[in-house]
Parts: sequence; structure tokens; C-alpha cells
Amino acid sequence: MTTSARVLVVEDNEDLRVAVATELAAHGFRVDEAADLAQADAALADGVHDCVVFDRMLPDGDAADYVHRRSQQGWTVPVLFLTARDTVADRVAGFEHGGDDYLVKPFAVAEMTARVFALCRRSGKRRPTVLRHADLELDSARRQARRASVLLTLSDKEFAVLECLMARPEQVVTRTELIEHCWDTSTDPMSNVVDVVVRRLRAKLREPELIHTVRGVGYRLGGGRSGS
Repeated sequence: MTTSARVLVVEDNEDLRVAVATELAAHGFRVDEAADLAQADAALADGVHDCVVFDRMLPDGDAADYVHRRSQQGWTVPVLFLTARDTVADRVAGFEHGGDDYLVKPFAVAEMTARVFALCRRSGKRRPTVLRHADLELDSARRQARRASVLLTLSDKEFAVLECLMARPEQVVTRTELIEHCWDTSTDPMSNVVDVVVRRLRAKLREPELIHTVRGVGYRLGGGRSGS
């Protein structure tokens, strides 16, 4: 099994977090890591994760309470809880608080990976697959993008960068974030790969310009005006 889904692993035990992240990355997942709820909250701000793997008990609180609060606000990202708490009451509480699956420690990493695959498939089914901004439309399921109803021919990297920008319209997306989301971990953050892809994207999108440069930071998708 392989995938390109993005997963956040929230675990305060560094050895376990690295082991889980390494296993998921080996199967093609794009993996972010967090050691507590505060870091998880920051990582989830861009809203592009397909699944979150939460340790139940973290230094700054119970992940179940955190998930419950976000679920009440309309958050729908699938959640897998990892925990040493193995009573029926604990498992029921995890589901009642918004968890989608529950795995008791110690666990086999192969089983964990299979469960994450299943949750990511569920995420893809219930998340909107079509993003729109101005006269630009991106269909993630069909891997198609259109400007003013005209089909665009985009490379995989161009599509990934555009998808990332369209997921956060009117917000600044840094070059580092784009590299983390659209390239593998070996990519040098100081390279100009992002700028090259954005330059090609702008040429294909034509005027009026939608991708605007925020000098020294990154890019923002916004408006339909010319210029940056």
C-alpha cells in the first residue's frame, strides 16, 4: 500500500513518535510531528491533514478533550488514538469524544499503518474535493484544474502547490510550508524549487494574476487583480 496523504503524529514520547512517523513515511505518507497539544494546534492551522494520530495523554492535556472541542466546532479530520488505557470505558470515551479509531499500546506498527490508511480513505470521501477561488477551480479527486472553465495542463508539483495555496485562500503560505507539503524531506529549504514551480504556474494561469508574492516569506492566493 502507498499513498500521498498527509498525517499528523502527536506523541510526547520521542522514540515512539519517530518510530510511528518513520513507518508512515516509508509507506508514502507526508508526516508532520507534534509533542503536545499546543504544537498540534499550530500544525493543524493550515487544515490540510487527512488524519491525526493522537497519544491520549499529553503533557498539556487529554487529547480526547481537545478532539471533542474541535469536533463541536465542525472539525472532521479522522482521529486515531494511541493509548495505554485499555478498559472498555476508556475506549468508549475515546469514540464519544470524536475519535474514529483506538489502538492500545503496545501495538504492531503494521496494524497502526493499516488503520491510518483506512482513516485517510474515509477522510478523502467526506472532505470536499473541489476547491474554488475567483474563476479558478481545482478538483482533487480528478486531478484537474480549470481557469475560466479552461482545463489547465499542470505537472504533479504544480498541482500540489496550487492545491496547497487554494486550501488557504487569502493567507500567506511560506516557502518552507510549500516544500514540506509538496516535496520530500530531502529537499533543501534554501533552494529555489518553489519559486520555479510558482513561476510556471503563473504562466499557465495567465492574467489576472491570482498568486501574489509576499517578499521574503512566500505566496498568497487572492483576488483576481494583476500584479503581486
